[in-house]
Amino acid sequence: MISLKHIYKTYKQGMLEVPVLHDINIEIEDGELVSIMGPSGSGKSTLMNIIGCLDRPTTGEYILNDVNVLQADEAHVAILRNKYIGFVFQHFHLLPRLTAVDNVELPLVYGGVRKKERRERALEALAKVGLADRVDHLPNQLSGGQKQRVAIARSIANNPAFILADEPTGALDSTSGAQVMNIFTELNKEGTTIILVTHEDEVAAYTSRRIYLRDGQITQDRRVSLEFNGQH
Repeated sequence: MISLKHIYKTYKQGMLEVPVLHDINIEIEDGELVSIMGPSGSGKSTLMNIIGCLDRPTTGEYILNDVNVLQADEAHVAILRNKYIGFVFQHFHLLPRLTAVDNVELPLVYGGVRKKERRERALEALAKVGLADRVDHLPNQLSGGQKQRVAIARSIANNPAFILADEPTGALDSTSGAQVMNIFTELNKEGTTIILVTHEDEVAAYTSRRIYLRDGQITQDRRVSLEFNGQH
């Protein structure tokens, strides 16, 4: 589903060229639960932006569901983003004057979904993350964990091919973080592909594949067996 081949990314700072990613090669299949790990400055955020069609590599090939992203124009890339990718960010990115259900509806508005169906899908997504009783609350009436669950509901309302989550528990306490990770785990069991960008071992422990970056290069890509036995 996701194929990155020989991805390089270099930024220009004045006359200087700053290499960030070096020869990244990754294949992610439908239904995987993957963490991309690395210290600050390792290139994981840049890689996330490329996978999320928010940035383009300097050279390389990116195939998303049989579409060559790097040959698509900006309008087509925007359609790909809205159709295939659900985003979850560390700081939620909820609009403060909109209720939870209105925030969840936003990507459906951009996708041209009719009003009645938008509301039904938004309510269904909020129920799925355990917030059926908070649909009319504003963000400032919600806890951090609840805000992140609204963000997850927003990411799944459009039935994306995969969810891309950037440090999804970084602003949460450990209990709320575990609740959020359990939601991701359940979504993955239902077939949603999930890619988590994190520097936290506790988050990576939920994933069956862990890709490690350092200095813009993949140093390790390994699959592991998960045997939590209900501890999360």
